[in-house]
Amino acid sequence: MSREPGVAATGGPITDAAVRSRSAVVRELRGGYVVEDVLVGPAGPGEVLVRVQACGLCHTDAIARSGLGGAGFFPAVLGHEGAGVVVAVGPGVEHLAPGTTVVLSFDSCGRCAPCRAGRPSYCVEFLERNIGGRGIDDRVAIRDAGGAPLTSRWFGQSSFGEFAIATARNCVPVEDDLPPEILAPLGCGFLTGAGTVLVELDLRAGETLAVFGVGAVGLSAILAAKARGAAEIVAVDVQPARLAVAERLGATRVVDGTAPDLVQAVRAGTSGLDATFDTTGRASVMAAAVESLGMGGRSALCAATDELTVRPQALVGRSLTYVREGSADPHTLIPELVRMWRAGAFPVESLVRTYGLDELDEAERDAASGAVVKPVILLPAAARPPGGPGVAAGPALS
Repeated sequence: MSREPGVAATGGPITDAAVRSRSAVVRELRGGYVVEDVLVGPAGPGEVLVRVQACGLCHTDAIARSGLGGAGFFPAVLGHEGAGVVVAVGPGVEHLAPGTTVVLSFDSCGRCAPCRAGRPSYCVEFLERNIGGRGIDDRVAIRDAGGAPLTSRWFGQSSFGEFAIATARNCVPVEDDLPPEILAPLGCGFLTGAGTVLVELDLRAGETLAVFGVGAVGLSAILAAKARGAAEIVAVDVQPARLAVAERLGATRVVDGTAPDLVQAVRAGTSGLDATFDTTGRASVMAAAVESLGMGGRSALCAATDELTVRPQALVGRSLTYVREGSADPHTLIPELVRMWRAGAFPVESLVRTYGLDELDEAERDAASGAVVKPVILLPAAARPPGGPGVAAGPALS
């Protein structure tokens, strides 16, 4: 197998050279995904080269295509819910070795006060390390076939491809017998939903919770609440099919999000709930989440795109916060979610539908339409026939 000097062929021996990878590239603002041959690596100091087996598709990827990263973001490789196997490590990486199975999550510095306190999602460098797509040092990790640089540090990984460069802090080691399509979404979407309930809200057995918006994040929150022993779990959405899924996974009551008096529908004659979680980002729904709280209640928001106006009186004796990544430390919560999945307490496989790398545009359309809860891209290293172990054979809502 011939190769250029300093470039390892895909499937060949991994050295300190760049490797060839089939990766999905977005060339322009709002452009589609185009699978191209690119060059990935080599791993620099504190970095890891990962052979990607699966990568979840998150709504944040669609937002990035619409300009979240600002001028100069494109062309770019997206993907930030990767899972795979370490094939090479850069200088200074001691706790990971080739052959280690890892989940790739968000990047953080590990030095600032939030990181030292076990809250890396509030790292003071979070935006630069994750949203900008170029990392803290602006180093190029992926180049196209012509040698031109691509934005390649999206959430510290850019994992829509056969190979990815991640930082050592991105990588959470896990057992190697787990389905990669289950592992991948644990890095962000499922981490955010479960983390908000288990970490930020710290829901306790016997408490009540309402989840507004039951996509992948909201449904994983419902699963976490059920595992915690919540007395009541209220699911709120405008899609009947999503509400049916929520009920199947543990919601004790469902509410149509178009109800004329949404707050009263959620409260259902009670004095309010112990906790609420909004995943919609819509101003009216966020306000309803706050108003649905009982005295002493706590509310968490994520994915907010609208501005929120709250009456000060609505916060008397209550708390309101906006969460990143569920306020979780991936190195703590991801292994816990794996244990929960093994015990049957976090059955996220029912939410997943797998796609090929060249089906990213289709996967995004299916997620936007509500036909699928969680699309996951399977790479050749992990591809298996539809309906195989851990893979939903059809749309998750069918």
